[in-house]
Amino acid sequence: MPSADRPYQPPHLAHWPRRLPRELIVPETTLWFNAEVSAARYPDKAAYLFFGEALTYRQLKTRAEALAGWLEAQGVQRGDRVAIFLQNCPQFIVAFYAVMRLGAVVVPVNPMNRVEEFGHYITDPDTKVVVCAADGAEIVAQANAALPEAQRLRAIVVTRYADALPAIIEPDLVPAPAVEAWLRADPPLPASPTPITRWNDALAAGLSPAQPHAGSADDLALLPYTSGTTGLPKGCMHTHRTLMPNVIGGGLWGHTSAETISLGVVPMFHITGMLYNVLGPVYGGTTVVILPRWDRELAGRLISRYRITHWTCIPTMIIDLFASPNYKRFDLSSLSFLSGGGAAMPQAVAERLQAEFGITFAEGYGLTETAAPSHANPPERAKLQCLGMPIYGVDSRVVDPETLQPMPIGESGEIVTHGPMVFKGYWKHPEASRAAFIEIDGKPFFRTGDLGRMDEDGYFFITDRLKRMINASGYKVWPSEVELLLYRHPAVAEACVIAAKDAYRGETVKAVVVLRPDAVGRTTEQDIITWAHEHMAAYKAPRVVEFAQALPKSGSGKVMWRLLQEKEAAA
Repeated sequence: MPSADRPYQPPHLAHWPRRLPRELIVPETTLWFNAEVSAARYPDKAAYLFFGEALTYRQLKTRAEALAGWLEAQGVQRGDRVAIFLQNCPQFIVAFYAVMRLGAVVVPVNPMNRVEEFGHYITDPDTKVVVCAADGAEIVAQANAALPEAQRLRAIVVTRYADALPAIIEPDLVPAPAVEAWLRADPPLPASPTPITRWNDALAAGLSPAQPHAGSADDLALLPYTSGTTGLPKGCMHTHRTLMPNVIGGGLWGHTSAETISLGVVPMFHITGMLYNVLGPVYGGTTVVILPRWDRELAGRLISRYRITHWTCIPTMIIDLFASPNYKRFDLSSLSFLSGGGAAMPQAVAERLQAEFGITFAEGYGLTETAAPSHANPPERAKLQCLGMPIYGVDSRVVDPETLQPMPIGESGEIVTHGPMVFKGYWKHPEASRAAFIEIDGKPFFRTGDLGRMDEDGYFFITDRLKRMINASGYKVWPSEVELLLYRHPAVAEACVIAAKDAYRGETVKAVVVLRPDAVGRTTEQDIITWAHEHMAAYKAPRVVEFAQALPKSGSGKVMWRLLQEKEAAA
């Protein structure tokens, strides 16, 4: 235990990779500067490949400046918020850096959100403009139209995924028929009280920002939303300075260089995909092969064709790829670094990766609040089903969640983290921001809400969750958020959402529902499931519904969700 005369010495430093610095010198520049530098260094190099169509670094900068000029003409200024409501595609990256060019703030929104959910991402961050796909335009327009005029958007930009496709997709790059139909979809623009502009028209307007880029490393850059145990999702305030440590450090950790070619399948709206598909590659001048929806057959062909070296993923993707009947036809020998998190890597799969490719899957751990990883396994000394060690400049401890006193090595407690990538607090939630931190040795530590332990080598392992959360294939589902939406169903009197075991997803969403008296015998479990899929993001929607006469409650009337969860776990 540390004392006044013997300060805390993190045990992981004894095992720190010799090739890496223990701390990073973070640049004083902005994320836009990274795009400018790579465009100057590698103007004609493919920054992104989308079904064979290249977006070069020169094109990325040129298009970002054109869109920035158009956004400025709509009134977007430094510090304003612009939402991006897209699946992985080149337009996401162009839109992101257009916002950075203006010194404004990106609000990434999960494109699986429905109308009832989307309005919050307009009103809470005071969003000025939304950039969305054609298949999401109706959702944006309806959510926007439902708001008072003073809260509505100033403009909506709509792109088709087909806008970024080549005229003809080569045979080995063609996705599954349903995916290609989705990519080429061109629904009519919806009715909207706010003007809607086509993506290509915005770029063709011939506008550019009136002033040179002005920005500070301490300016707000990104406002990703994370849900919690209560209430609506909260925005996590990240500056250029809090994002840059993982932008730089992630590349060093994973042996990346300008020759790196990665598979961009983890969603860009998620903090992990944002880091490894949007921020890191543009800083490093690498190439990303974009896969907008997981497709094991296409993934295998892309890795083979482009000689992909790096792949950040969730373990279920690797399991699925191994299960392909065409697996032996794929040439996966170029893969040199596999990393990810969101779910534990099964030992049998890890052993197969090592036996067939000599690759150790480097699991990591992080949160939206920590700009993705705060812990990672060094590939040269990785431990299985382990969060890894604290990365550059990170000090993590395990404390008793009640007393906040340090726990001995090997004993479980709440993981708390201090580091340069920790966020600046929750947008418009000063009380929640204060509650999220504690002070140890004069430093602020973020309370992760995850229970874990640290071994004698300083590696961290997760043991349970302090927060009430479901992990479905790497997607975080917050029961309170699903319950709030379920209460909108006219047949639902009460609802409690818990985790159910799932062979593929690890966990899935289950709702225990008490029906209103007039709905008993008239509303089925499937009715609730179908309604949920229509009114909330697919990953949140309950896949299992169980009707109950009543929910267990405490003396104060609170639903005792743990009893239902324990009953489900024992089933």
